[in-house]
Amino acid sequence: MERWPVVDRCRGRGPGGRVRTKGTDTPPCDRPRRAARPTLVDVPRSPLALAALATVAVPGLDAYDVRRPAQPGTDYDVAVVIDAHRRRWVVRAPAGAAAGAALEAEVEVLDALAEHTASGALPFAVPQPVGFAHLPEGGRAAVHAEIPGTPLRVDALQPGPGLAADLGRALAALHELPTSLVENAGLPVYEATEYRQRRQAEVDEAARTGKVPPALLRRWEELLEDVAMWRFRPTVVHGDLTAERVLVADGRVSGILGWGDTVVADPADDLSWLLVAASPEAADSVMEAYQLRRTELTDPHLQRRALLAGELALARWLLYGVRSGNTEVVEDAVAMLEDLDEHTRSLDAESSATYA
Repeated sequence: MERWPVVDRCRGRGPGGRVRTKGTDTPPCDRPRRAARPTLVDVPRSPLALAALATVAVPGLDAYDVRRPAQPGTDYDVAVVIDAHRRRWVVRAPAGAAAGAALEAEVEVLDALAEHTASGALPFAVPQPVGFAHLPEGGRAAVHAEIPGTPLRVDALQPGPGLAADLGRALAALHELPTSLVENAGLPVYEATEYRQRRQAEVDEAARTGKVPPALLRRWEELLEDVAMWRFRPTVVHGDLTAERVLVADGRVSGILGWGDTVVADPADDLSWLLVAASPEAADSVMEAYQLRRTELTDPHLQRRALLAGELALARWLLYGVRSGNTEVVEDAVAMLEDLDEHTRSLDAESSATYA
């Protein structure tokens, strides 16, 4: 498998402050940190308040205990409610208008995914909302049964026919779903050419900030101008996969969470985080199982686009900081971009010396 330089997308640095490359011992964050969005409420809802919402959403639910989730997010107030029968329920209330809209979109997708989960087309569980509670400030909270499992530890992913292969098959099954599932939910659908143009527009906007190293810009522009690289069949794409959204139980993928950003687009986007974070050997096992499960085997540039997507995530992080006027985010993005630029130029120099 082709190896590209990548960085830890949350810190951009490995041991000693250097750029992290695939296969180092330092596990990366999976994606740029997401800043908190404007909230609909002044303070986060307490677990007890969320438990009360759960009892409204699910008639007959007798809340016996309530706990905070192991990994709370910034977009939703979340709690795990345990009922008198020891069943565990997850209640999620949006913390902002954008999160509320994303939750409504997610519900539409989950309704469509339920059929494919029941038929076995998807070999893992997805949240299935069983009730809703309207919020006084607008929007609604959703409740679903907790899916058994713990978040995937990418740094512990081992090569071979075990979890790595099962993960590859799970992602392939997702990408084999009919695109009408997304279309009927009213979510974005992109053709390959259109999606490439969106990527180019992002790079152009990042260039106008004057904060992206020129050599890195040239690298991205050359890859985006390679038309052959962008010939792919768009698929259903989760759109926001991270290790914490992939649940594992008994050595298999038990569930995938967070479907609010689902689109029809480039399947490479769902693979980027894995190729960045996993060891080369584990990534090979994932990709081998993935390709065997896919019915389309004519995408020779899939991994190149996935690795490029990991780099362009830094450009989007920069743009978020610029648009929101968040100086801390801008500085963080610039530091990561400079690290990536330094590392790519050093690799190019080594490659030139090798073939001199």
